[in-house]
Amino acid sequence: MDSIIVQGNGPVSGEIPISGAKNAALTLMPATLLTDEPVILTNVPRLSDIKTTNELLISLGTKISMEEDGQKITLTTQEITSHLAHYDIVRKMRASILVLGPMIARHGIAAVSLPGGCAIGARPVDIHLKGLEALGVELDLRNGYVHARAPKGLKGAIYELPFASVGATENLLMAASLATGTTVLKNVAREPEIVDLADLLRSMGANINGDGSSVITIEGVTSLHGTSHEVVTDRIELGTYMMAPLIAGGKIELLGGKRKILESFCQKLEEAGAEITESERGLIVARKNAHIRAVDVITEPYPGFPTDLQAQMMALLCTADGKSVLNETIFENRFMHAPELVRMGANIEVQGGTATVTGVKNLRGAPVMATDLRASVSLILAGLAAKGETRVARVYHLDRGYEKVVSKFRAIGANIERLKE
Repeated sequence: MDSIIVQGNGPVSGEIPISGAKNAALTLMPATLLTDEPVILTNVPRLSDIKTTNELLISLGTKISMEEDGQKITLTTQEITSHLAHYDIVRKMRASILVLGPMIARHGIAAVSLPGGCAIGARPVDIHLKGLEALGVELDLRNGYVHARAPKGLKGAIYELPFASVGATENLLMAASLATGTTVLKNVAREPEIVDLADLLRSMGANINGDGSSVITIEGVTSLHGTSHEVVTDRIELGTYMMAPLIAGGKIELLGGKRKILESFCQKLEEAGAEITESERGLIVARKNAHIRAVDVITEPYPGFPTDLQAQMMALLCTADGKSVLNETIFENRFMHAPELVRMGANIEVQGGTATVTGVKNLRGAPVMATDLRASVSLILAGLAAKGETRVARVYHLDRGYEKVVSKFRAIGANIERLKE
């Protein structure tokens, strides 16, 4: 199993190109099941989760061709040849549940395994299923599979999500695009990835309004057509690399970065002592003072502070001046990186969904273990600030969400390497 070795070696400088958003691409790809015509996606990140989604779609009848080293993908599903999304594929990645809405909308029948993914909480699919029932889907959960049927087709409905779930919003948005009549989805997620999905669907012929707000209205159409679409910038990758000069010192430029997709996060970094400047090519980030100040963080649905940047923020605050409190309100079990940071000398106390971080003068390099995708990169960031060598084990998580992570860190002067074991 591979490991990543990081040697803390002072300030960083240079530039990093930001990839297309993993979380957007993993939704845009299943959306192509809604048409029998080719859909071209560009700026696709080259990640293991993308490969898994390719594998899943191919098993359902999609033909896929790639260009530009995998960053341009053409997906064509002339016919859905299987209604079964197998456990062996779906267990690898939670986003696999996103084939359910498109399959039932176009095919009228689907059987999708209950999903797997990182161990950061239950993240149930109940909201997906209740929303689909509101659209007229008949559901039966047995033997670990969701069996769905819509023998009379999907019917427009008014449905209010009990929680602004990103995945449920995406599944229902795709399904409602081919439903008969008008669907109104209330209390929906507002993330840029939702807007990106709506943009794709509109370019395919869907009639959608209100994306980016808490209420989306969809006028169903009888069919959708092929199109070409560029995947939106990955705001989580952007936020992750913004931490590097704040932890290690220095200044870097993030190519393609946009402040507007991470406004609340940028405000929190500035409160901690970051200097963030918009440039013609992206964002320039530096640390104003010798030390970062302690700040309190509450994770919230967009446009609040992203849960996917909480682990990285905790790493940053380990050497801040003062005491910080992080409240995780989205997922349970998402402080599994805290004990590993403690191994590096951090002072962290966790009680339920709250972590208290008291800054220390220095972190120390140590052997640590990644527990999930975002925890993996938080340990690398901590290694940039640590004295000595940090060895991060189980880094296969990184391959799911960060493209060329070692070379990108090296581009700004980090002393980092990946060891094959």
